[in-house]
Amino acid sequence: MRLISCRYRRAERIGVVTGDTAGLIDPHGGWPQSMLALIDAGPGLWSALAADPQRAISEQVPLSQVELRAPIPQPRKNIICLGWNYAEHVRESAATRAAEIPEHPVVFTKNTTSVNSPYGDIPWVPDLTTQLDWEVELAVIIGTGGCRIAAADALQHVFGYTVINDISARDLQFRHKQFFLGKSLDGACPMGPVIVTADEITDPQALDLRTWVNGELKQSANTRMQVFDVATVLSILSRGMPLEPGDIISTGTPGGVGFARTPPEFLRPGDLVECEVEGIGRLRNRVR
Repeated sequence: MRLISCRYRRAERIGVVTGDTAGLIDPHGGWPQSMLALIDAGPGLWSALAADPQRAISEQVPLSQVELRAPIPQPRKNIICLGWNYAEHVRESAATRAAEIPEHPVVFTKNTTSVNSPYGDIPWVPDLTTQLDWEVELAVIIGTGGCRIAAADALQHVFGYTVINDISARDLQFRHKQFFLGKSLDGACPMGPVIVTADEITDPQALDLRTWVNGELKQSANTRMQVFDVATVLSILSRGMPLEPGDIISTGTPGGVGFARTPPEFLRPGDLVECEVEGIGRLRNRVR
């Protein structure tokens, strides 16, 4: 299934996308009314919805008539992110600062308030940062939680996948000697446009990722190039903390980011940045 969170006729809704049509879940039929509530309902309800989505849908509307939100507009917890999870990104980073391919995942988080819609504007605040950078990433949504999950079982805990642009304020990131402030600005986490459920992506290590800025290709890679694959990441994270339904893990960006270019390139007002993961969709965000 391709699932959305959206606003339609001033109401917050969730829905199932088929082609160019959004099937909106019935607000009066006892079905979950938010993506987190749907995830919390568990595999039995997911299977029932997938088997016969029309049972839950109260109206079909053109996708163009709904305002897409991030699939999880208000996560319960910070988005967990991986740094330097593509070897090419490590190599390009090493040209400007100390970096080497990690032996263990590099983990940080983005504040929940950074979440942005798939087509929302990215705020430009020049007295705060002038070095906004792009980072296309595959994001994993946890469906069933657990601790000390074996890598062989990890993908069974996945509800679905989406796209994140891990917008980064490089001047803040490097000035403060850590990632959190530079990664957590308002609107710095465009997400979506949909969640594709895990049953439709049988191999998360075989997906192309691309970024364009004003139509110019900046990043192009495949998730098979990850240093730590999705299953390994989930297993390692769960060793020391529980993974819970609705958790979002963004699995790192490939080479081609702006700060590592010669000369460095950063986003400016009016720029359009587009991030795409194969089989999921494309984010389109204007810097305003």
